[in-house]
Amino acid sequence: MIYENELVSVEIETSEIPWVKVFTKRNIKEFSECSKEEKAEIFRIIDITEKLMLSYFKADKINIASFGNLLPQVHWHVMARFENDSYFPEPMWGAKQRESQLDLPSFEVFFTQLGEQL
Repeated sequence: MIYENELVSVEIETSEIPWVKVFTKRNIKEFSECSKEEKAEIFRIIDITEKLMLSYFKADKINIASFGNLLPQVHWHVMARFENDSYFPEPMWGAKQRESQLDLPSFEVFFTQLGEQL
């Protein structure tokens, strides 16, 4: 867990790329069920996370996705993508394109900085 408050929590998804998930605290299925406060908090966190991923990792692209077919609770994925990651240009759930050895700055430092900014 990187961060939590009364509305949301932010968790790490273990991966070769920097990847976090933003969950609502309430167990609801659809974004349209979120309160205005929950929606604002989700987008505040996504905005901060994207900006930090771009500046800290120098990501080529940030992917943001929300779907809950396997886990039917509102949550958003925020991922830093790199042209030489194992799946690029496919989504991280797609077909692996290559073996990759990314040389990225410390994930732990990033996650600590993100928690401090949130």
